[in-house]
Amino acid sequence: EVQLVESGGGLVQAGGSLRLSCAASGFTFDDYALGWFRQAPGKVPEGVSCITSRDGRTYYADSVKGRFTISSDAAKNTGFLQMDSLNPEETDVYYCAASAFYGSTEYVCPSLIRYGMDYRGKATLVTVSS
Repeated sequence: EVQLVESGGGLVQAGGSLRLSCAASGFTFDDYALGWFRQAPGKVPEGVSCITSRDGRTYYADSVKGRFTISSDAAKNTGFLQMDSLNPEETDVYYCAASAFYGSTEYVCPSLIRYGMDYRGKATLVTVSS
């Protein structure tokens, strides 16, 4: 059973930083993409970032480019999202998600960000105060 557990959420002032972690277990496939989404109450999830396990190819939503950095530690099956220069409008629940993939990594992340992933964690709350 695939399990994803987020940590690192909390309260931060505008302009501050947080680092989210996603501990993954139960993976039985070699190639997977790990993504981060955020969701405000009553709104559809927004795909924030994604990384492929095979070659570390990354994807960022335009709204976070230059401020967020996604990474992963394959040996520990853990993913990270470093979030800098946060603003109050980014107060949301953030969750990590994962899907296996096959073939080229070129379009994996944009596609999975758009259509969703197979597994997701329970989320962690990020609150940015003004």
